[in-house]
Amino acid sequence: MIQSVAQKMASDLVDRRQAINRELSRNGVRFGIYKNGRYHDQLFPYDPIPRIIESDEFDELEAGLKQRVNALNAYLRDIYSDKRIIHDGVIPEEYVYTSEGYFPQVNGVTPPAGVFAHIAGEDLVQGEDGRWWVLEDNLRIPSGASYPLFVRDIERRISPKLFRDVHVRDNRAYPLLLRRSMDFVSTEGISVVLTPGRFNSAFFEHAYLAEKTGAVLAFPEDLEVEQNKLYFIDYSGSKHRVGVVYRRLSDEYLDPFAFNADSVIGVPGLLAAYRAGNVAIMNAPGNGAADDKAIYYFVPAMVQYYLHEDPILHNAPTYMPMFSADRKTVLDRLGELVIKDVAEAGGYGVVFGSTLDARQREELAEKIKAEPRRFIAQEVIQFRDIDVVDPVTGHHEPRKADLRAFVVSGPDTRVWYSGLTRYSSVPGQMIVNSSQGGGFKDTWVLAGPDTPTMDEFAGEKISVAAESARHSLSLLTASKADNLYWLGRYTERVFTTLTRFFPFYDHVMDTDVDAFRPFARALDLPEDFEDFDAFIQNFLYDPGNPNSVRSAMDCAFNNAVILRPELSSRVLQYVELALSSIADASSRSSDAEDIYDQRDVEDDMLAFWGAIENSVVDQTLKSFLFIGKYLERLDLYTRLKATGPELKPPMTKLIGYAVTLDGMPVPECFASGLRWLIGQLPGRGYPELAETLKRFQQGFSDRVTAAALKPLSEISAMNLAGPVHTEANGAGDADESGEVDASVRL
Repeated sequence: MIQSVAQKMASDLVDRRQAINRELSRNGVRFGIYKNGRYHDQLFPYDPIPRIIESDEFDELEAGLKQRVNALNAYLRDIYSDKRIIHDGVIPEEYVYTSEGYFPQVNGVTPPAGVFAHIAGEDLVQGEDGRWWVLEDNLRIPSGASYPLFVRDIERRISPKLFRDVHVRDNRAYPLLLRRSMDFVSTEGISVVLTPGRFNSAFFEHAYLAEKTGAVLAFPEDLEVEQNKLYFIDYSGSKHRVGVVYRRLSDEYLDPFAFNADSVIGVPGLLAAYRAGNVAIMNAPGNGAADDKAIYYFVPAMVQYYLHEDPILHNAPTYMPMFSADRKTVLDRLGELVIKDVAEAGGYGVVFGSTLDARQREELAEKIKAEPRRFIAQEVIQFRDIDVVDPVTGHHEPRKADLRAFVVSGPDTRVWYSGLTRYSSVPGQMIVNSSQGGGFKDTWVLAGPDTPTMDEFAGEKISVAAESARHSLSLLTASKADNLYWLGRYTERVFTTLTRFFPFYDHVMDTDVDAFRPFARALDLPEDFEDFDAFIQNFLYDPGNPNSVRSAMDCAFNNAVILRPELSSRVLQYVELALSSIADASSRSSDAEDIYDQRDVEDDMLAFWGAIENSVVDQTLKSFLFIGKYLERLDLYTRLKATGPELKPPMTKLIGYAVTLDGMPVPECFASGLRWLIGQLPGRGYPELAETLKRFQQGFSDRVTAAALKPLSEISAMNLAGPVHTEANGAGDADESGEVDASVRL
């Protein structure tokens, strides 16, 4: 069999699993979870043994998935318009109108191009007899496509011979399928991916798909409705019409005017713009009426009713407690069935009756009797185990696994030649969701003898890349201007505080035990430590100290991840590497050699800046970042009593980057940062530098004026002077010549 050959050859990936996991880590392939009210970013566990599906088998799956999603789209069009399926008695109306996902606010609204479920995530399992069963339809905001998409690129590069020899269908078309759907339904204007924020569990995917599709990653505050049209507002206040929103937040939070009035992550008036036909929303509001777990029961009937076809894919045998006969079956067999709360998701609200004792079964039975609409019951399908590599022993171990297949609707209905295979981390456990501790693996769809491995959209990749570049050049919000500025400042803070710390460290090692105190004083670090080791722990690793290197690195990371679409995953990996390095070192902080390991962090910062400079990122975005960087360098250098010759390079760089912004408005964070620094410099003994920056400020106030800035580039080191030593500003003792002691000078 082709599959057995592929499995044998895929063993090469098992040997490379550590390298692949390192690549996933350095690229920040994460998901977030909340524990005890706190958000935690964590890597999504990856297993190198792929799920392999043969070509003929997938062809049947593909036909069944298209059929199912087409029927679901027809159902949504119907229940929000004529409601024929209710009038004809196929689905009882109480099931439709009592669904938590049904929203009368969109009744009578047909989305642009008539598509409701643009992206469907179909959860399937394969029984031990090889038959595939659909467990759930996810038509609201299904997530997970980014993980196999990302890991396949790593696999291809880390084991190229494998992918030359095994005919695996290419999976790189997903962003193109998504973009085709966006363009097909767009009304007029740009495409945006709407994220609720940095601390959403799927934020990595939001940013990554924006990067890959060329859409703009937007936060709710970046959007505004005016006269029933949606606009994206850039940092200068200019408005850009939005034609399509790929929303990644739930219906109830989408628009506080129409849904939950308490929502602070929605866009006021968005639903009015949608109802007026002025913007497309992917997926459409109200789609929850079709992926309610109780409505799942009726999907085979939908296929027959709308398409006049027999269903290709099978539902798991399901019982509806709302029907008296089914309710009796459920109550009689409660210990044998799996019970699902129809309003829950992510593996929550799923109870296996066999795990309950007599008292618990009785309590659940009472709930079912009281609220029969709230539950469904299903036969337990003994689905196939798939081997995973035990991360501790390295042995192959069987685990339960499902498959989330992605179906994209636009000009036509397409099934992605891949999918997210999720597996349980616990032997025998049947809940595989990432929120429940599960991991993921790649899904290989094999190509038959006459099936091409490449998709027919391969030639369109260039156009998507060009679209991505266009957006990253012109559409920048005020919040992202802040992110760029602070990313520049925090990466510089990490680099300079580390590089300037080592001379002080050497003096301590040379028995001057208090040599660290001037350094601490200059950077507003605590000085009241019993010994130098305690200072090291606080300065390098303490996330609770806002002036520590670890805190600066955390802040740099939090600003960086938001900028993935603008700066690219390739560039941001250096920030990921630096964060990983300092986190690893903090766990071994008692080891002396970890001080030397901080050089890796410095190198990562240099690599990050170099990658920015040599990338295709627009010069405007580069300038925003490097202006922040060099303002921070001037701040730190003057704190640590740099000389005029040391101050000239960062001043020259600051001017050079500012000149490139000629005629552009100045973000407030830049102007306020400059004002603050000017106010600090006289007290530090740098009146000449303060005067120079005041002249710089004249060309860098409301709008950048290159003509006023360029003469400053000829400034000499003598015009920057400093430091003028006073009792108020001295960080060290002056010798007889008036020079500051070298041990505390940069």
